[in-house]
Amino acid sequence: MSLGFYIIMAAQFFSSLADNALLVAAIAMLIQSDAPGWLTPYLKFFFVVSYVLLAPWVGAFADRLPKGHVMFVSNTIKIAGCLMLLFGVSPLAAYAVVGLGAAAYSPAKYGILTEYLPPSKLVIANGWIEGLTVSSIILGTMLGGLLISARVSGQLLGFDLPHFDTAIDTPAEAGISVIVFVYAAAALFNLYVPRTGVALKPLPSYPLDTLRDFVQCNRRLWTDKLGQISLAVTTLFWGAGATLQFIVIEWARAALDYNLSKATILQGVVALGIALGAVLASLRVSLDRAASVIPLGIGMGLVVLVMVFVRDLRIAIPLFVAMGGMAGYFVVPMNALLQHRGHNLMGAGRSIAVQNFNENISILVMIAIYSALLASGMSIYTVIVLFGLFMSGTMTLVLFWYLRNRRVHREEIEALLEFARSAKH
Repeated sequence: MSLGFYIIMAAQFFSSLADNALLVAAIAMLIQSDAPGWLTPYLKFFFVVSYVLLAPWVGAFADRLPKGHVMFVSNTIKIAGCLMLLFGVSPLAAYAVVGLGAAAYSPAKYGILTEYLPPSKLVIANGWIEGLTVSSIILGTMLGGLLISARVSGQLLGFDLPHFDTAIDTPAEAGISVIVFVYAAAALFNLYVPRTGVALKPLPSYPLDTLRDFVQCNRRLWTDKLGQISLAVTTLFWGAGATLQFIVIEWARAALDYNLSKATILQGVVALGIALGAVLASLRVSLDRAASVIPLGIGMGLVVLVMVFVRDLRIAIPLFVAMGGMAGYFVVPMNALLQHRGHNLMGAGRSIAVQNFNENISILVMIAIYSALLASGMSIYTVIVLFGLFMSGTMTLVLFWYLRNRRVHREEIEALLEFARSAKH
């Protein structure tokens, strides 16, 4: 891999590191304001709304400008969201602004991979980016937990600028003030993201034209016999993954009596497993064999059920590593296959925007259902059982869907797999 690839990786790492640390700080801000527990998952809900509402336009925007410029603008928007939190704006509203920046960032972040690298390196590149992203999740959640801890936040709050009142008075606000500088570091790397030389695509003259183009792209990916399978898998995975973030926090409180700062460490353990699985998949699974990992999604749902019986941290840690490992191993090849099909069908930025649209609708729906279940007074253990059965059941249906495509559309599937196979050379 060239230097430019590592610059892209560094920019992604720092931006994702800040995203995950900010989520912990925003949760702490809600807790400090005595908000009801069922409101906490709605931070994620408001974060991803922009992914859904702006999906038709952010993809086209990502293809209109050099990807590095898009990433820089997006990180600037995230910094604005952090400042809103510091100036007393509602955490849900401010986090929605951060989500706006993230929605614009994502098509550029993934789209540049298909522009900058040959198809033969896509799985390896996805292993890198998912591994680094998950590493940033581990470090970001731990950083967020560390920044709001009594010891570190006390030191931060004790720091004052001469003759200037910062109005930073709580542990969450102290943490957010540090996270602003992490976003700034990501923006600095964005300035050095290399140009790929790919022709830029003009925006349609009218916004409705962009919407029509997006609808056509969405239909094109869902009717592609390989694209529809990989899109279904990643859509289900990211909806489940976002919900699992909050399930782990609530489970740690109920089973281990952990506070938020300690629970974030367990989120990091799951993320460590995902990183290991992602790296292993990038080494062992080729693009044309991506669909062979679908059964691992079924297994992951069954492993989640074991959480109901665990009350010991020594058992929880290997369980979470295994859970994350299975998730990382099956999502990386499917993500690479989806990028490959999308890039060939409609272009990188539009393809990622379609992917984000579907995946984040899944996140919105699953987060809303999870919050409603908690608000109804349902036990977290009952929620875990329902979640695990849903995960296994839906992945089983996707597996049958793929096998049916192989049987009914055999020639088309074989041609698409051969095309993917040729990308290795």
